[in-house]
Amino acid sequence: MDNQACAEHLDYTDEHLVTLEWPKAALDVKRGLGSGLSRAHGDTSGHFWAIGDRGPNLKVKLAVERYGLADLQQHRAVEGAKVMPCLDVGPALVELRLVDNRVELVRVLPLLDADGNPLTGLPIPGGVNIAVEPAIAANGAVLPPDPGGIDSEGLAVAADGSFWIGDEYGPSLLHVAPDGRVIERWVPHGSADSFAGARYPVIDCLPEIASKRQLNRGFEALAIACDGQSLHLAFQSPLAHPDVAAHRAGHHVRVWTLATEDGRILAEYLYPLDPPDSFRRDVAKGKIDASDIKVSELAVVDGNRLLVLERGSETTKLYLVSLEPSCSLDAALSNIDTRPTLEERSAGGTLGDTPVVTKQLLASTDDLLQVCADLEGLLVLDDRTILLVNDNDFGIEGIATEFWRITLPVALD
Repeated sequence: MDNQACAEHLDYTDEHLVTLEWPKAALDVKRGLGSGLSRAHGDTSGHFWAIGDRGPNLKVKLAVERYGLADLQQHRAVEGAKVMPCLDVGPALVELRLVDNRVELVRVLPLLDADGNPLTGLPIPGGVNIAVEPAIAANGAVLPPDPGGIDSEGLAVAADGSFWIGDEYGPSLLHVAPDGRVIERWVPHGSADSFAGARYPVIDCLPEIASKRQLNRGFEALAIACDGQSLHLAFQSPLAHPDVAAHRAGHHVRVWTLATEDGRILAEYLYPLDPPDSFRRDVAKGKIDASDIKVSELAVVDGNRLLVLERGSETTKLYLVSLEPSCSLDAALSNIDTRPTLEERSAGGTLGDTPVVTKQLLASTDDLLQVCADLEGLLVLDDRTILLVNDNDFGIEGIATEFWRITLPVALD
């Protein structure tokens, strides 16, 4: 970069929800909203939307060691197990407004089923094509799955006021009405049984290969095209296809453009992840490998140009990419039976002449040390300015939500 981006910290106060009194320490649960940001194209009102994930959840080790929940000790060896201590704090949209140098909360819009009941963040039932994380109550009891539960991450606001939400569990896409009710949920082909009993329509129209996402690495980056006819989405990480080894060693992420009408893949692209050792703040904190690098957010600039938020934990990078037709992949690569898989070829360095999108670095928090870690939400404010927000994880580790206004070194024109 010829010039460096500039960062301004904005004022924001987290909404306190509840205090959980536990043996070693109290947990002050705060509103979580940093998983994604969006507003409808052309909206200049200063209002925008954010989304939180499934609700407060802790790794078992943290719950035992920091908070003294000894009843959870029996679950420490369970892969992916998450402690969910207050299920009444579930997935929700949050309307915000930007006023000068502060962000203000306008209203909270819970996500609802067709009957008007709030959705839970409980994992869906597992199945042949779906791996899930077990959910545990604070007293050590295993919580039952919920076929309508979601782990909301990505967000895109449509021109008609409806929302598209990316979910990590299925992974899946939810189309949500302006009042928060689910219109329908799109899930991978062949996985509908895991959603049987959900109190809203479920359609298994997404490509089956989506079910090969690595556990807890589903649809986190989502943006709607300017014409509203298509959605751009990126998997958070390389797929575990055909196995976890391919995910861990892979260096590329699939980016899809889907028709909003029926979920058809209109185009598929391959986004190259940066080498782990280039995330300097993460390297300074300790070991980092390829599987720690993620794509957490997309934002449409115009036409086929997107901003991509690529990150470790400490370091976040912002890239500009163009989804050119010449970079579109052969449709056979989205077929679950194709071998070798795209992930195997990525891991083995054998992509050959497979096209990869070109990316231009606009900013890195390695050069903006005042900017916090765990950034997940991205919003384009104008052709020189973007808004970033971190995920406070509902306050489980005492982290506050922080908004940052970033002035880019070059205009997005």
